[in-house]
Amino acid sequence: MSTPDLPPDTIQRVLFVASSVHVYNIPPLTSTKGYSAASWTADNNKRQIFTARVRIIEDAIPHPDGSGEKLSTNVLLEDPSNGQLFAAAPYTSPSAVEAALDSSRFFAVRVVGEGGRKAVLGIGFEERSEAIDFGIALQEARKVHHMDVASAADGKIRGKGIAANRPEVKKDFSLKEGETIHVDLGLLGRRRKEPESSPDQGKDNQALFSIAPPPYVEKEGSNHSALPFLPPPPSGGKSEKRRSRPYTPPQADLGFDDGEFGEFQ
Repeated sequence: MSTPDLPPDTIQRVLFVASSVHVYNIPPLTSTKGYSAASWTADNNKRQIFTARVRIIEDAIPHPDGSGEKLSTNVLLEDPSNGQLFAAAPYTSPSAVEAALDSSRFFAVRVVGEGGRKAVLGIGFEERSEAIDFGIALQEARKVHHMDVASAADGKIRGKGIAANRPEVKKDFSLKEGETIHVDLGLLGRRRKEPESSPDQGKDNQALFSIAPPPYVEKEGSNHSALPFLPPPPSGGKSEKRRSRPYTPPQADLGFDDGEFGEFQ
């Protein structure tokens, strides 16, 4: 069953369905941090009202002039046996459905009844996967209605308003009686002195050029001096021949004796 008073040409889209969800009559919120589901299921689920079917419905109502359509999203709590509407929560802001602090399967839903009466009911899913799908469907609805952008802009406006309401504190930087300011400019505006060279440094510079050049020998019959010629290296021809001769042992070592008692005498 959908929300009442809808035009016949309304287009509905089902974003989420869960057939078995526990509904709780939760106590008033006592902390600004959020709701805690531990007290909802205490005393053997004493606060549970009944088990309902939960649906998230997106309604698209066309404009009479055909210029577009009006979108609205509602979280419906229905009787699973006959589909009769028990309570509806218009999802107009992220605060309409808040997750519990101590469990990802429980949510606090702000429902609106007949005559505009409002109440906060708790719902609890038996399966964690259903609770995850429920949160994804709400996230999609927030994107369609641009709730996240509006919440961020609202937060910036509130921050600017708080900053504007703060009294401006003016600081006095004037000098009191008897106070002076000392400014040290250091070496600013002064010429830098050239470092004086020490006598030892002059000696070191002269030592670099203390090696005398080689002597020049003047040739006879020439008008210019030339360096002396060095003698050529010894010829290596004889040594190469000596090295290339094969070694011949003495005949005595080979068993031939040309002495007095030689065989060829």
